[in-house]
Amino acid sequence: MRLRYAVAAAATTVVGAGTAALAAGRYGSGFALKPSIAGPAPEGLVTVHRATADTVVLTRTPASARPGIWGLTGPGVHATIGEVTERTGHSVTRRLLRVDRGTLDAGAFVRFTPQAYRGDPRSAFGLDFTEVQVTGELGLIPAWMLPGARGTWVIAVHGVGATREQALPILPMLHRYRLPVLVPAYRNDPGAPASPDGLGHLGDTEWRDLDAAMRYAVEHGAARLVLLGWSTGATMALRALHQSPASDHVGGLVLDSPVLDWRSTVTAAVRTRGMPKALTPLAVRAAEGRTGLHTGRHSDAAAPARITVPTLILHGPDDRFAPWDASRALAERRPDKVALHPISGAPHAGMWNAGPEEYEEALRRFLTPLM
Repeated sequence: MRLRYAVAAAATTVVGAGTAALAAGRYGSGFALKPSIAGPAPEGLVTVHRATADTVVLTRTPASARPGIWGLTGPGVHATIGEVTERTGHSVTRRLLRVDRGTLDAGAFVRFTPQAYRGDPRSAFGLDFTEVQVTGELGLIPAWMLPGARGTWVIAVHGVGATREQALPILPMLHRYRLPVLVPAYRNDPGAPASPDGLGHLGDTEWRDLDAAMRYAVEHGAARLVLLGWSTGATMALRALHQSPASDHVGGLVLDSPVLDWRSTVTAAVRTRGMPKALTPLAVRAAEGRTGLHTGRHSDAAAPARITVPTLILHGPDDRFAPWDASRALAERRPDKVALHPISGAPHAGMWNAGPEEYEEALRRFLTPLM
């Protein structure tokens, strides 16, 4: 009898541990799949020491000392900051380019973010645009339509954990070259339909909303399309290239920090949130089970043989969310189609921020033959 009770107790403990492990895996997978929290872990907090009309002094950290143009965000505040002008042992002084929400009060805690600008093309840069509706398979999808004189349209698609605002920094440059630009939302974005399960699928289903945007562009006069995507938006572009009925209109791809290995990205999303290493395989399996993702179908999108148009990859070795080794390998296997432009010192999807002029020059050189 005692043995029976001992066996029952042990079985209960094992079942309980198994249930807890499954729950932990499911919880961890949410860092990559739930729209409200998906994406890289936020940068650490820094303190505002003081701010003037054109400078801000911050606690010195690896993030706050990075070169380039970045956003500062905190409760009720968002600002755009530029280059470092002074460093001390404990602080950095940076150019303050604008404060578009709240105030940078001394003692406030803020985070660095690649989201350098907020709002829409008009409020951010005074650019004319129209809010249009694209008909997707789940319903109407909002999109910004910026006019241009050329027949080549750029469709700019944001990545995981971001919104259409991710495209804002490059819009002035595209406008200077008179390129029409369509910036669509997609499922689970504010104002867009929710996916049936409420989860993101790392581009595996979202590409269909990009397909809808491509068909909208062609129906409204686009002779050629350039698909520009960040993170999972880049994955969507790759999927659309060989699955969209409008793919024969695609003349080029621009992939910024592309997610080419979804397992590594789920692992990174989980690990940067502090989950134990032993639990990350459970999170990967949970992500696969919850979304139907599998390695073969996702990796097929970036198969070298399927890259049929000129492709520019902007990525860097410091990306811990979408490791750049996959980008480098793709470029090495298809040097006839793929150009890799590495940008160092940038976190995931922060390539423009780390070197705006370098980024825009690489983009200009790539786009010029396609205009």
